[in-house]
Amino acid sequence: MSLTIRDIAKMAGVSPATVSKIMNNYSGVSVKTKKKVLDIIQETGYHPTFFAKSLATKKSNLIGLVYAGQVNVDFTHPFFNEVVTSFKKIMGKLGYDIIMFSSETFKQGNGSYLERCHYFSVDGCLIIAGDDIEEATNELVQSDVPCVAVDLEIKGPNSSYVITDNEKLSSRVVEHFYVNGIRDVAYIGGNKENVVASLREKGFRETMEDLRMTVREDWIAFGDYFEESGYLAMRQILNSPQLPQAVFAASDLMAFGAMKAILEVGLLVPTDICVIGCDDIEACRYCTPQLTTMRQDKERLGKLAAHMLNDLIHGKSDLKPILIDSELIVRHSCT
Repeated sequence: MSLTIRDIAKMAGVSPATVSKIMNNYSGVSVKTKKKVLDIIQETGYHPTFFAKSLATKKSNLIGLVYAGQVNVDFTHPFFNEVVTSFKKIMGKLGYDIIMFSSETFKQGNGSYLERCHYFSVDGCLIIAGDDIEEATNELVQSDVPCVAVDLEIKGPNSSYVITDNEKLSSRVVEHFYVNGIRDVAYIGGNKENVVASLREKGFRETMEDLRMTVREDWIAFGDYFEESGYLAMRQILNSPQLPQAVFAASDLMAFGAMKAILEVGLLVPTDICVIGCDDIEACRYCTPQLTTMRQDKERLGKLAAHMLNDLIHGKSDLKPILIDSELIVRHSCT
């Protein structure tokens, strides 16, 4: 039969509250009493359950990981995978463990993110952006649970977010085309309802217009950030009466799909059509030709999200959102 904190207290002749104080290294307990209780704990091999410890300390050291949206990227997207890996490393050093909340439970009618946060007594949540954000995500953000989002603008009483400056990202791509004498540029964006996708499209259109480069609607298509959608979007663009000199795809995976479509019709990258992607995932170095792309600082995004969430957990509720610059990495697909 497993021991409880009440059993330890009875053996030591003290109250359960005193045992809890000793186990959590609080002051106000005599050296003699502390030694007696610790000796009993060692002799019996007593270990408090997770829930008992969290009730005693009012802190679970658990972080909820939420992949928000009816359509979310989860672990299959290399960009967010690297961000979460960086986040987990920092949170681990700070003493936290992470549990993932699946959006699949909504389809089965099994409760909200907020209910699950309360059930597991999480100290805070990391929210990863998706498309078609559920009301459950907004409910969580508007609660008192500390939340930090990546690539998603949120506003709540105890929340903040970290995001790449997506307008500037697209602007730098267009400027690179411009200084290299390229004027006819196509664009493959993400879901138009997605905030990040709309910011990238806005940056693209505005910079094209600022530089007096014609925005052709038959050269603009949209996907879902994965290869197949990039392939289909590029096939659509290739059916235009005139071909572009270059294409900017708003994710590396869509850029890979676009290059496949270009090669299938007998054209070459970059000889016939230059391609620039976005994210700088590992595969960019190993595809043929190697992909020129806008590097988002995935490690920095994860680190900032971790430290921001830790600060929110410890009462710093006025954290401003952080925008991070990106970097153009020039490889063979567009020099």
